[in-house]
Amino acid sequence: MKFIDEATIKVIAGNGGKGAVSFRREKFVPFGGPDGGDGGDGGSVILETRTGLNTLADFRATRTFEAEHGGKGMGRDMTGKSGQDLVVPVPVGTLIYDVDTGELLGDLVTAGAQLKVAQGGFHGLGNARFKSSVNRAPRRSTPGSPGERRNLRLELKLLADVGLLGLPNAGKSTLIRAVSAARPKVADYPFTTLYPNLGVVSVGEHRSFVMADVPGLIEGAAEGAGLGIRFLKHLQRTRLLLHLVDVAVPADGADPVRDAQAIIGELQKFSPELAQRERWLVLNKIDLLPPGERDARCRAIVDGLHWQGPVFRISGLSGEGTRELCQKIMGRLEEMHRTP
Repeated sequence: MKFIDEATIKVIAGNGGKGAVSFRREKFVPFGGPDGGDGGDGGSVILETRTGLNTLADFRATRTFEAEHGGKGMGRDMTGKSGQDLVVPVPVGTLIYDVDTGELLGDLVTAGAQLKVAQGGFHGLGNARFKSSVNRAPRRSTPGSPGERRNLRLELKLLADVGLLGLPNAGKSTLIRAVSAARPKVADYPFTTLYPNLGVVSVGEHRSFVMADVPGLIEGAAEGAGLGIRFLKHLQRTRLLLHLVDVAVPADGADPVRDAQAIIGELQKFSPELAQRERWLVLNKIDLLPPGERDARCRAIVDGLHWQGPVFRISGLSGEGTRELCQKIMGRLEEMHRTP
């Protein structure tokens, strides 16, 4: 299924049913009276998160969602049937905006969370409601109120504990394949990852975290180069970022330090807050370096970046260093969870 992280839809709640005008007509009852019942309430439109969904692609085919109208009231004080609510499933991590006002209506981040986005109309009143001592035979009823209508913009931000950041072909997809059951496409050319992927990393019994792999950035992404920065929003909910750097000497002679600095610059352009999030440096593809050159190569990159945080050396392809990395990540996430 194609990955879609934004969609615009229209939601229409049901109208309230009209109240009835009716009078009792029964044999041997000389004085009847008003017995018109109320109408039924209109159904509301409710968005509900479902764990099996991870894209908004379904909303490209169906854009209008309408709840059931309330039924009309009837004689013998019978109330009209209430319209059934319409529950629309959305992925966990969906934000809902009102298109016309720009207001954020809700941010659904837990499974089974619900948000009523369009209120059903209130029922109309039957003529039995208007009976009084001075008006024994009212011929008055009220129509139901119309249901609420809204144009909504849905935006999906994936929920993950750890986000992978780096150039195309830095080895992000290879890493997530090595440590989880996720199977993103891997190839020896850039931009093989065209949409975000999630993987659950298990490091022991009842100890796991979710890792997110997003398409790689290049310099100028904020101006639309490459795949741009549209997928960086999927890292905004993460608590920890891993900045992957390819330590192998590329065929084009690119400088890993300059490339890593360019990525940091693009991150700051997108979100200064995200740029300040805790970030670890992960030097990948060390298996492609001769053992005698690894220390000098890695030290040169760390010194060139003036890196002060944690540094890890791994090979996503061979798995070297990945277990230690995942253990450290789990420990740090548990520490964050304990810290108020």
